[in-house]
Amino acid sequence: MPITPDTKDWTWVLERPCNECGFDGADYARQDLSTHIRANAREWQSELSRDDVRIRPNEGRWSVLEYACHARDVYRIFLERLILMETEVDPLFANWDQDEAAINDHYELQDPQIVARELATAAEILAQRLDDVDEDEWSRSGTRSNGSRFTIETLGIYLLHDSLHHLWDVTAL
Repeated sequence: MPITPDTKDWTWVLERPCNECGFDGADYARQDLSTHIRANAREWQSELSRDDVRIRPNEGRWSVLEYACHARDVYRIFLERLILMETEVDPLFANWDQDEAAINDHYELQDPQIVARELATAAEILAQRLDDVDEDEWSRSGTRSNGSRFTIETLGIYLLHDSLHHLWDVTAL
């Protein structure tokens, strides 16, 4: 059963708290982003061992497994974007359709244990890369295909909201 695509531009979470999950980007310092990413990845591990990991709680929400696949892929995509920002001047990021990725990669059929390992690995690689960002690099910029501009710092905060929000999605029910 297809989920209605999320067409919201969530970049507003960089300016004000998320009224759904409570995330407030102002609460997160750039030097702590990697710590929060690692902690988030650890929390996904227990969620992926749930008995209902493949069951969608309602028509409007993915299953735990589908959200975890998305979180894993977000870590991978944002690592690519971070590398671009570090190595190019104001790169334009390729479009990534999260809903298309879920369908094409058959999130619902993936093995939860493999996804748990892949998510942990992707989060750790990204966290290590963020640990290595030099002080003068945090303001390097990149632009998403819809025109949204990020610095390395705001990209990290935006990413953190995404992964924390989706963990909230699966634990709030």
